[in-house]
Amino acid sequence: MRKSLRPILCLTTAAVVAASLTACSSPAEPPPTASKPATGTVVFWSSLSNMDLVAEAFNDSQEDIEVVFESVPSGPDGYAKLSTAIGAGNAPDVATVEYFALPEFVTSDRLTPLDGYVSEKTMDTFNEASRNLVQLGGDTWALPYDAPPMMVWYRQDLLAAAGVDVPTTWAEFEEAGDKVLAATGSYLASFNANESSWFAGLAWQNGGQWFESGDESWKVGIDDKASQEVAALWQRMLANGSVKAVPSFTDEWTADMVDGRAAGVIGASWSASSIYNRVKDAGQEGKWIAAELPSWGTDIAPLYGGSTFAVPKGSKNPEAAAKFMEFLTTDPLAIEARGDSGSAFLAAPELTEAAKEAYATSDFFGNDIWEVFEKASAGDPNGWQWGPNFGVTSSAMQETLTAVGPEGDLVSDFDTVQQKTIDGLKQTGLSVK
Repeated sequence: MRKSLRPILCLTTAAVVAASLTACSSPAEPPPTASKPATGTVVFWSSLSNMDLVAEAFNDSQEDIEVVFESVPSGPDGYAKLSTAIGAGNAPDVATVEYFALPEFVTSDRLTPLDGYVSEKTMDTFNEASRNLVQLGGDTWALPYDAPPMMVWYRQDLLAAAGVDVPTTWAEFEEAGDKVLAATGSYLASFNANESSWFAGLAWQNGGQWFESGDESWKVGIDDKASQEVAALWQRMLANGSVKAVPSFTDEWTADMVDGRAAGVIGASWSASSIYNRVKDAGQEGKWIAAELPSWGTDIAPLYGGSTFAVPKGSKNPEAAAKFMEFLTTDPLAIEARGDSGSAFLAAPELTEAAKEAYATSDFFGNDIWEVFEKASAGDPNGWQWGPNFGVTSSAMQETLTAVGPEGDLVSDFDTVQQKTIDGLKQTGLSVK
């Protein structure tokens, strides 16, 4: 389901309000599809590993377009650099933008719509969840690269020691946590307060809708019933010690996996590489298995993470940029050129085989992880939409959840995050309710 952002483009910050009002009152016709090959130079910025090799492969595959690659920082530093370049009129022609950050670049008028540069046939290549996240307000703003399904990774030996099977519902997950703790002393999963999109994915899976764009304002629902139900579950498990509050990707988080104190990790398809790199020397080969998220009784399949490629506003060669982005996101040669850079589950299903061949350590795990990736991504995306500035919510969550633990109150915490998000978005000039 595609949500309409066209009215909300009129409710942007003061710096772009005039341009947005013009766009809303009289939408421009999309540029005509080119009838001759795109040519010229394309400047490509990305923080993703080995993208320099992909650019080289594209350059070697044809003679009309030359891609010049530049590595940029990931996260807020990279987005700040990109925003500054767009404002100064020296933006790249292609940039990597994560799904959660895309609406902010759209509402602040910093991207070029791709309609007319990219065909419907190309868009049909991608799975529904990724298409939903790049098509906003009736326009296409980026091409999706990966679409990592949220899922669980378990130490099957620790589950077996506790006499439990892989949980298929969250009630079973809660019960399994008690049994694993009693039998092994290990906790079943960590609560990652430093990863805002992690809890967002869990709420998404329960039918939560944190952001919706209306005719005149944004609606924020971080404290909706679905999210509160998820928060209540995790608070119960934190209270009895069957899960642990520990920031992901920290030394403590890693040590718990290496030493067997963590019986599971709630992550995504890309977690295969993360887990392997941490425990490969700890004698755990074949002990970790991939599994779908436990169910709340619905068939909703959230993504956790994922990147797109977009054309920043001011690009001098959007036509050639779009041609290169099609190569990045739909051509097996691009996946082969990038090499073994991780267990990426790509938005174009036809690239799965190439991704499997590129990832060299699938056999470290105790089951067919790619089969689980496909199952975990097969559900309903449920129309999830990221907000107009998810950085505001991320900051609110990290400020509020710093003391999360056995004595906390996550349900109340998310009431606080809701209000901080509303206040923060209003301060940016957006209309919110």
